[in-house]
Amino acid sequence: MTSTRDAFVQAAASAAALLREPAVAASWDSASVLREFSVAGLAGHLARQVLAVPRVLAQPVPADQPVSLLDHYGRVSWIDAGLDDEANVEIRRGGEGEAADGAAALAAKTAVAVEALRSALPAEPAGLLVRPSWVSWTLTLDDFLITRMMEIAVHSDDLALSVGVTTPTLPPTVVDPVLELLTRLAVRRHGATAVLRALSRSERAPGTIAAF
Repeated sequence: MTSTRDAFVQAAASAAALLREPAVAASWDSASVLREFSVAGLAGHLARQVLAVPRVLAQPVPADQPVSLLDHYGRVSWIDAGLDDEANVEIRRGGEGEAADGAAALAAKTAVAVEALRSALPAEPAGLLVRPSWVSWTLTLDDFLITRMMEIAVHSDDLALSVGVTTPTLPPTVVDPVLELLTRLAVRRHGATAVLRALSRSERAPGTIAAF
């Protein structure tokens, strides 16, 4: 059975491969499919989902109890923020900053991080707690990795569509926990009945069951 840590490395390797696509560099200064995000900024944001992991692992281990995945998404400031709210402005700013040295440099440092994580993640103890610098609470490492896999899956599609390449096909070991997370978030937002109808009854399906 593939562990969450192995699954994250699979997702991260896929993101690194997408960032190496010539179409990404060719469209670097163009607008992406996401409003207010350039291709460069979106690529930087995608890369940050990989690069964040070694940075988080380098921080001291927190002593407080971890929150659950659903509690985490109940606390993050961006989830209900508008396009021009500070939370989303900061996310775009961070992506642009990560990409500041250009497409080749971004792809290279992401690939280096993936290779380092292949050995670093399995060596971390079970149940390790982490605290990402952008939140004030604690997660288990494995839950944190699921949040990054979701971001990689969603933004890989965004970036691929932005530059005109096929969206990477991620393995079930990545897709299954991502879909479970998104489904649980969609149920929390819209209710179980709405999600059930969207998945089983097209004639009664609501307009959206988007998790965010």
